[in-house]
Amino acid sequence: MDRFEYEITTHTAEAFSRLVYFCSDRGDCGLEQVPAEEPQILVDLFNERGREGWELIQLLFGSSGMMAYWKRRMTALEANLEP
Repeated sequence: MDRFEYEITTHTAEAFSRLVYFCSDRGDCGLEQVPAEEPQILVDLFNERGREGWELIQLLFGSSGMMAYWKRRMTALEANLEP
């Protein structure tokens, strides 16, 4: 049986100059407002965590930043299982 471990990380809005993933009170938002370098911040985060074996489950955005939910498969030793 596969066993997993989970982790939740938080990332402040200061890492982004304009996180357009937040829409205005009127509901205005659009990708054309995202500075070109900002998607790369997320790509770098995803690749770094992926190299460590973590799989992104979900991202939640709020006015002060974002929260990422991750999971990764545990080895038999980590899961206290026989190999």
